[in-house]
Amino acid sequence: MVEHHDETRSAYDGIVELYASMFADRLETQPFARSMIGTFAELVRGTGNLRTADVGCGPGHLTAMLDGLGLDAFGLDLSPAMIDHARRTHPKLRFDEARMEAMPVEAGSLGGVMAHYSMIHTPPGELGALLAEQVRVLAPGGLLLVSFFGTDGPEPVRFDHKVAPAYSWPVDRMTELLAGAGLTPFARLLHDPASERGFLDAHVLSRLS
Repeated sequence: MVEHHDETRSAYDGIVELYASMFADRLETQPFARSMIGTFAELVRGTGNLRTADVGCGPGHLTAMLDGLGLDAFGLDLSPAMIDHARRTHPKLRFDEARMEAMPVEAGSLGGVMAHYSMIHTPPGELGALLAEQVRVLAPGGLLLVSFFGTDGPEPVRFDHKVAPAYSWPVDRMTELLAGAGLTPFARLLHDPASERGFLDAHVLSRLS
């Protein structure tokens, strides 16, 4: 049986240039997401700990955005082809191949972690362990921004994402998972769908006490 990590890695390895061409400038047309990322960066700066991980960074465009917002940002992704593209495109920034469930980062060392639609391929039963890893690397007072596809139903919904199988989440359920991992969710933003699937775009900000 193919592990979902292997399936996702292989799928993203095969579409690097297309993905980068489609998404590198996409936030220019997404003011809500851009605003939430800006708020996240401002709050991280306020902690005094600028070191921030962009987990599931893909081609590195959002890592570069965080750097431009004054953070000491680096990117992590399980796709070696994505990491290679990010290093070539943003040579002054650090990018490493890694899974979100096993980050090569010291415990309690980060002021922020951003997961921009990068947890969507994780099966629901494994998401708790993934969030626990984000908590492990955050310093007290550190921030986690999770962006994902939201659904109005009571349970996560599996759907055929264009790259690899993915899940949309009820926002309340995601918030409960974040709280269960030891975080304090304090802000959420939901807005109308950006895709034909009809899911909401959801962003939740949490803080580690």
